[in-house]
Amino acid sequence: MDLLHSPLHDRHLALGAKLAEFGGWDMPLEYAGGGVLAEHKAVREAVGLFDVSHLGKALVRGTGAAAFVNACFTNDLERIVPGKAQYTLCCEEDGGTVDDLIAYLRSDFEVFLIPNAANTAAVVAKLQAEAPDGIEVTDLHRDYAILAIQGPLSDEVLQSLDLPVDHEYMSFADAQIAGKDITVCRTGYTGERGYELVVPADDAVDVWDAVMAAGEAYGIRACGLGARDTLRTEMGYPLHGHELSAEISPVMARAGWAVGWNKDTFWGKDALQRQRDEKSVRTLRGLVAQGRGIPRPGMTVADESGAELGEITSGTFSPTLRQGIGLALLEPLVADGATVVIDVRGRSELFTVTKPPFVEPSTKES
Repeated sequence: MDLLHSPLHDRHLALGAKLAEFGGWDMPLEYAGGGVLAEHKAVREAVGLFDVSHLGKALVRGTGAAAFVNACFTNDLERIVPGKAQYTLCCEEDGGTVDDLIAYLRSDFEVFLIPNAANTAAVVAKLQAEAPDGIEVTDLHRDYAILAIQGPLSDEVLQSLDLPVDHEYMSFADAQIAGKDITVCRTGYTGERGYELVVPADDAVDVWDAVMAAGEAYGIRACGLGARDTLRTEMGYPLHGHELSAEISPVMARAGWAVGWNKDTFWGKDALQRQRDEKSVRTLRGLVAQGRGIPRPGMTVADESGAELGEITSGTFSPTLRQGIGLALLEPLVADGATVVIDVRGRSELFTVTKPPFVEPSTKES
């Protein structure tokens, strides 16, 4: 299958990007002149610009659109008002996770969705199959690009472009940049204060160039998916296919905070309620290396006697902490603070069980 290209593909090539397949797209993993560590540092200390145009885009529109979406996904849209965004999950009836996504509530009549790249078609298909007369679900995956401006100096970059920066976390505002209509969302996947710009695909290059030019004075750096992964792992944010999947439910991923338990209905409610009540499934935990070991997905986690306790779902070297960290699905009996053992390339490495995030988030800081 041919990989899809972002509308910014030529810009990535010009910056010497190392490209990799992700969700069916050919996307920048890292850029020449620094790589993942430099890009990670830029986001934690200054500002970075990511092309995340691989993310899906879909629109649910029609009378009762918000109520329809609310009856499908886990979180409760009635908790927010138009102009706000909400993290939510699309589940199967057995509780397995089709996708985690962001729902942007424009009105009772219109909800814009940003699913993950590889799962967009599945989410859209489920919605279309259930949509009543009068509600239209449209896949807009190729119609828009998304640029993520992340880091403590992201406000300064946006202000220099006359873009709004005074809206609350998980809210959005319509604006213009370089004469192009965009939506400015106070969202991100790094744990830093930041914004995501939803841009018509045909305007993506002009907007990218404008942001890079405005950010030059603040040390802006183009960042790839490698840094995005180390940043999100330090926050303990789930990645579908790792911490969430058809076999890993929101309860197992400890995403129950994104479930509207008191709602009358949503896909998978009965199965998730049983898991929540029984407390017998493995759940997501954090691990911090006591030594030099770096955990990787698929590695087995055991106790000090060798009894299996679970499996690593994500693992990396934390550029901020300068040590190995990981996320793992562990048996519920494992306590925070416990020491566990992971076989890392033939060495028994000790790790401490902890509750993420590993690094203090700054998403809501001014």
